[in-house]
Amino acid sequence: MSIYTLQYNHITAAEKTQARHPRPRRRLYCHTGGGTPETMEKALIRMLQALSRAALGTGFPFLMTTLGAAVVFFFAEAPRPQFQKTMLGFAAGVMTAASVWSLLLPAIDRAADVGLPGWLPAAVGLLCGVVFLAALDAALPRLRRGRDEDPSRRQSTLLMAAITLHNVPEGMAVGLAFALAEAGEGMAGAAALAMGIGIQNFPEGAAISLPLRQEGYSRRRSFALGTLSGAVEPAAGILAALAAAGVRPVMPWLLSFAAGAMLYVVVEELVPQAHSRTGTCGFVGGFLIMMILDVALG
Repeated sequence: MSIYTLQYNHITAAEKTQARHPRPRRRLYCHTGGGTPETMEKALIRMLQALSRAALGTGFPFLMTTLGAAVVFFFAEAPRPQFQKTMLGFAAGVMTAASVWSLLLPAIDRAADVGLPGWLPAAVGLLCGVVFLAALDAALPRLRRGRDEDPSRRQSTLLMAAITLHNVPEGMAVGLAFALAEAGEGMAGAAALAMGIGIQNFPEGAAISLPLRQEGYSRRRSFALGTLSGAVEPAAGILAALAAAGVRPVMPWLLSFAAGAMLYVVVEELVPQAHSRTGTCGFVGGFLIMMILDVALG
């Protein structure tokens, strides 16, 4: 038997052995951060589950904002001026309470989690939010004060901008909570957070649509603008779930930034126009309602 025959028989036997016992397929692994590798397929499934839950979780606050904005359909065609002042005061009270309990206090609490003194992101972010709204007020031509320009358009634009900015970090907080819950942290806490923010969003939706209605906007347009202010929450929540690791350190700054924007609108626009006894009553009522919701559902 020649050497070529031996090599042929050896190769043939090896090929037969490989055919009978095929090698297992190579699998790609990734690390989830906890030190245990998992396959790419499982990681993809987990990411899709986190995104779907974040979308569902932020969908509830968006729905509650829509329901709050729908309150505008239940009011008369020609409201009295005193009622307008009451609604402006109510919006100012809701926004003031939301700035404190929904934004500034959570920013202070989250600052400790990222190793920062509590006052630093709260103070710097609030100042940046005020400066941003002041720059927006001065830069956009339609928002400038002038005799030939409609001041109600200026006020409604600032109101929309402030509450929309307020909804962005709230949506990110809900999306981040559901992403962390998918990674092993409490799902009940994420659901409670979404429910709490959703219930708080009901008066916020009304705080946009009702003043817009008093300024002469149609019911449908007031409702649409109030609804759009909450549409940013699902988008922000999904983005936060996608970048869960990178979003957490900047959350204190985002929360306090939104608080500064809201307080600017309250002091610059709402309080001066709501200045009356009925406006004060509306402010106290809105503040109490939002404070109770924030504390009870916090």
